Amino acid sequence: MPRLLLSSIACLLLGACSREQTVHTANPPPQQFVAVAVGKVVQKTVPVEVRAIGNVTAYSTVAVKARVAGQLFKVSFQEGQDVRKGDLLFTIDPRPFEGALAQAQAMLERDRYQAKNAEADAARYEALYKQGIIARQQYELQRSSADALRAQATADEAAVNNAQLQLGYASIYSPIEGRAGNLLVHEGNMIKENDVPLVVINQLQPIFVAFSVPQTYLPEIKRFMAARRLKVRAVPKETGVAAESGDLSFVDNAIDVNTGTIQLKATFINEKRTLWPGQFVDVVLGLSTQPNALLVPSEAVQTGQRGTYVYVVKSDSTVELRPVTVGRAVDNLVVVQGSVAPGDTVVTDGQLRLAPGAKVKVKS
Repeated sequence: MPRLLLSSIACLLLGACSREQTVHTANPPPQQFVAVAVGKVVQKTVPVEVRAIGNVTAYSTVAVKARVAGQLFKVSFQEGQDVRKGDLLFTIDPRPFEGALAQAQAMLERDRYQAKNAEADAARYEALYKQGIIARQQYELQRSSADALRAQATADEAAVNNAQLQLGYASIYSPIEGRAGNLLVHEGNMIKENDVPLVVINQLQPIFVAFSVPQTYLPEIKRFMAARRLKVRAVPKETGVAAESGDLSFVDNAIDVNTGTIQLKATFINEKRTLWPGQFVDVVLGLSTQPNALLVPSEAVQTGQRGTYVYVVKSDSTVELRPVTVGRAVDNLVVVQGSVAPGDTVVTDGQLRLAPGAKVKVKS
């Protein structure tokens, strides 16, 4: 009896399992879709550029100093004012220099009269000597006296010129065209010769932007510079300020051994004075163009154990992993080489939940 009961129970269980397996086999569960964002592979000509951070520097900077000592008598400009070359900036009290000039001129006149009189005496003594009336020694003594007074008059002329020069230094003019900075010494102060600057003038038009790039770019830069003038864009970091366009004008003669970079300078007309000394800007140095380049959104590129790759969405809504080689960045796109073609759809978000062959659904 117990054996018969156990056999009946086993048959019942096996039948149920068989029916459940049959139901699962006949109706498999639907495959899950992964929601992703996508972008397109595009083909176009892209610029070959080098990007860096640059610093704006004045085209020319002059720290104006006094060349004579005295009291600062007058300041003829305002702080922050634009000045032209030759504009009067400062006046040092000229009266001591005017007095010295007058004294030097008076001494010159006196010595000139004495030299003229001594020259006339020497001529008379020469005539008397030739007639045998006086001794040769008397004539030579008078001639030496005339020569000495003539030399003294020449020295007086040099003293007058120097006094005029010192008087000229009492008026300080702008050596360049530019913009004046802070006034560092005010009216009434005593100043020394070649001491502290009175004001600093920066030339803003044109203006330089200095930047450094890795030394690996140097051969390309030299090659393209030999063919044409290279254009440089400076993009200020301030919001809403337009970029300025200029030309590469300087390549340093040595690579910085500490950083492995080479310093460059670009010259900008700076007509609207968008660029200001000390300002940091994004610099874009244009080298050439690359035609028919394939670009994908930068978010589509993933990195794995075998390198970089993208997920391509096929026509049946499944994804396929395709390896790519990544090149330069262009805005929010990157140049790639590999098994992708123009028009391919690539996944830009949701890659972490994907595997080759997975079904995807594009998020709206």
